Amino acid sequence: MILLRTSKRDAPGADKIVWKHGRRNFELRRDGKVSIICPINTTEAVSGLCIFSTDLAETRRIMDDDPAVKAGVFTYEVYSTRSFPGDSLAA
Repeated sequence: MILLRTSKRDAPGADKIVWKHGRRNFELRRDGKVSIICPINTTEAVSGLCIFSTDLAETRRIMDDDPAVKAGVFTYEVYSTRSFPGDSLAA
């Protein structure tokens, strides 16, 4: 999933919504629905990347229920992907 910022990201109160979004990400990871969360700190369009362990339909449901997406602070794009056997992040 690619997370995209909107013009509402800089609006008053957006930081509070983004904190809710972040807390929810920890819950999704705890519940095994997200394997990797990569916030991108920039003023450019892309704000983050996530690797979900769910199928495309469930990933869209999860993202549609995200507080920052609901508030219009972020939008997202979802793509199906796979990795090579043995892929992992360095410790």
